[in-house]
Amino acid sequence: MLLANVEFVLATVIIVVYSHDCKDYDLSASDQSLVDMMKHYLHTSRKETCPQQSKTSNTGVTYIRWGKPSCPKGIDIVYTGQVGGNQYSYRGGGVNYLCLPNDPENGHHQSYDNDQVHGGEYKLDSKTKPSGWSESMGDKEIPCAVCYQKRRSAVMMIPGRQTCYKGWNSEYNGYLMSDHKSHFKKDFACVDKHAEPLDKKNGSGNGALFYPLRTKCGTLRCPPYTNEADVLCVVCTK
Repeated sequence: MLLANVEFVLATVIIVVYSHDCKDYDLSASDQSLVDMMKHYLHTSRKETCPQQSKTSNTGVTYIRWGKPSCPKGIDIVYTGQVGGNQYSYRGGGVNYLCLPNDPENGHHQSYDNDQVHGGEYKLDSKTKPSGWSESMGDKEIPCAVCYQKRRSAVMMIPGRQTCYKGWNSEYNGYLMSDHKSHFKKDFACVDKHAEPLDKKNGSGNGALFYPLRTKCGTLRCPPYTNEADVLCVVCTK
């Protein structure tokens, strides 16, 4: 009760002092001292009840850039690697593609039969390759990079577009790819439009496969879509 009375008296003094009719005046030393004391009291007595000002945190989002060993210019790279995943003909196990780092910390050798981490390959030829790609990439392994975009709080992949919506920033765009429809299911992945092979090695080792996709009108409304077209995609952050 005493503290409440003190606050009221001090607040009244400040109101009286600052609402004086004269526009040009100087506070006396005692008046200024009283004002300073009131400010200090309110600051210290209300400190715990006032919400703390949030500090600027080092926020950001990560995403995988499929088909490239590096991140877009100005974006931090967490690590570079190669695409991996379950073998295309395996009925069980994981269905997502992995970006396996190029500097793994390998576990102990095991003899049990449950191999699910294979390399990934592009599966395309002159008839099925996405526009602008070379058929020489067929059966080549796939690079990837995990990227960190600072000062962003959300990331999403938009299928069917190559540009982001208003208020979102494009990280990269490309083609939507996945395993063949006759194989067991895999994720959809947005592969960079300027995708490249992991290295120059040749040979078809299969594993986790990336096939180009196309649209099919019917249940998919055309327009706005068109039949038997490459499916574009874009990765956006905000």
